[in-house]
Amino acid sequence: MKEFFKYVFATVVGIVLSTVVLGILGFVVIVGLISSVGSDTKTVVKPNSVLYLNLDQAITERTPKESFGNVFGSGNKSLGFYDVIRALQKAKTDDNIQAVYLNVMAPQAGMATLTEVRNAILDFKTSKKPVIAYSEIYSQGAYYLASAATKVYLNPEGDLEFKGFKAQLMFFKGALDKLGIEPQIIRVGNYKSAVEPFINTKMSDYNREQVSVYVHGLYQTFLKGIADARKLSSDTLFQIADQLKIQHPKDALTLKMVDGLKYKDEVLDELREITDKSKKDDINSVAINDYIKDLPTQGDIASKNKIAVIYANGDIIGGEGSDEQIGSERISRAIRKARLDEDVKAIVLRVNSGGGSALASDVIWREVELSKKIKPVMASFGDVAASGGYYIGCAADSIFVQPNTITGSIGVFGMYMNLENLMNNKLGITFDEVKTGKYADIASAYRPMTPAERLIMQKGVNNIYQTFITKVANGRKKTTAQVDSLGGGRVWTGKDAVANGLADRIASFGEAIASAAKKAKLKDYKVVEYPEKIDPLKELLSNAKDNVSAYYAKKEFGENYVLYQQMKKAIAQAGIQARLDHEIIIR
Repeated sequence: MKEFFKYVFATVVGIVLSTVVLGILGFVVIVGLISSVGSDTKTVVKPNSVLYLNLDQAITERTPKESFGNVFGSGNKSLGFYDVIRALQKAKTDDNIQAVYLNVMAPQAGMATLTEVRNAILDFKTSKKPVIAYSEIYSQGAYYLASAATKVYLNPEGDLEFKGFKAQLMFFKGALDKLGIEPQIIRVGNYKSAVEPFINTKMSDYNREQVSVYVHGLYQTFLKGIADARKLSSDTLFQIADQLKIQHPKDALTLKMVDGLKYKDEVLDELREITDKSKKDDINSVAINDYIKDLPTQGDIASKNKIAVIYANGDIIGGEGSDEQIGSERISRAIRKARLDEDVKAIVLRVNSGGGSALASDVIWREVELSKKIKPVMASFGDVAASGGYYIGCAADSIFVQPNTITGSIGVFGMYMNLENLMNNKLGITFDEVKTGKYADIASAYRPMTPAERLIMQKGVNNIYQTFITKVANGRKKTTAQVDSLGGGRVWTGKDAVANGLADRIASFGEAIASAAKKAKLKDYKVVEYPEKIDPLKELLSNAKDNVSAYYAKKEFGENYVLYQQMKKAIAQAGIQARLDHEIIIR
């Protein structure tokens, strides 16, 4: 009888679990069907409308497909930066759009991406249509965007953050020492400081030098943009930030950083005036997320000629990767497809990556090199195109950057964790082995490297570095000695990269596409994007475990989730890497 109830209980539990799983899957499918139906609905823009430009959402490389992420609490909205730019270009000549209402408090994007969007706002203003910016709080990045508006308004009790930039690096040596973990490091270049967080408790002199140079370079670009828009000098702005002169909204008004202190209802009344509405009428508006759904096809849809835009975004890894990773198989396949397509007359490689696997970077570089031999290839660098990110783009005919792009970091390192002390002395775990050769257990995680093994590893890193600088030299038409003098892991801003020859010119993503068309001698063309976006339902089902883990990790760690992410990322960096020097937070 006991066994009978045991089996009955097991059966009931199985049925319940199956029902729950099927219920979740059914819910996901229903959500997918609903979203797919909704996506076919055409956005109606009424006459005398305001384009609501909400930039308090992630501004990514590409607008994703409808996401199922919110099933696990992660379904935040996001916009592709170029869709925002194209929407502003469309609104510029859209007779139904009379103004743009810019709402931004803390944009989720890098400085180069913000510059692209900001320049699009400035271009929209040439239509003589006003851009009205309003926020209760402006972070520095938010104010950088808002300063491009026709009018900048701040809540009378709000806050405008204007204090200068800082770069904050996180160091893990103390934690690793307590855990009994010894990082074993092999690197090339005094500036290749990606390993420093694991072996130091503060920046080396070389690293402090380069960080200081490029943070000040980013800051100068930031100040100049605001100075030009607000008709103030960069020196004046520097003093405002350096002395923290804005401590109350009235200070921002007195110092001409904003045009008025208003509550939202007052701003809405101004928008009513612009759109010929009475105070009792609702404002006709269209959200940017809806407006981008009806963007026209890029270029001449009837043209047989194509320009392929290939997005390479995220860490560089072997295999397929995801929309937020550069999988060597997926991206190299996309480049190869564009190369072999006779209708594709030119390629634009859009890079936003701090690097990753040296081998995966080389696999992608090879496809770029092959493509360049038969059709024009342009590289457009976003917020970051450094180390492996620079590697994959260095073979392009021309490299375009923003002045505040982070690039360079031409260097290589190897990192192997020795867990012997952790295992033996802290956990009481020991290992024994039998091997058939002296080096059968080379790079073992459970003992330190021998001098002979370290020599072998260093030789391998040196060879990869030599390959790296040789390929950069060939692509940039420089000697290896010249590239080496710019390499050694050193990071440069886009402005400095143009000056030293690692990039060709300051230009937007749109200008990179136009340059590709010009080099291919195209009068008419259409733009096609690669690789195909990953289907969100497929991604959800394949990554369900990771999504659940991420949800509970965020819930558990709260504000410290970023620390958890960086520690997790650090563990994944074992082996030979061509990666940006460190995780830097600039505020």
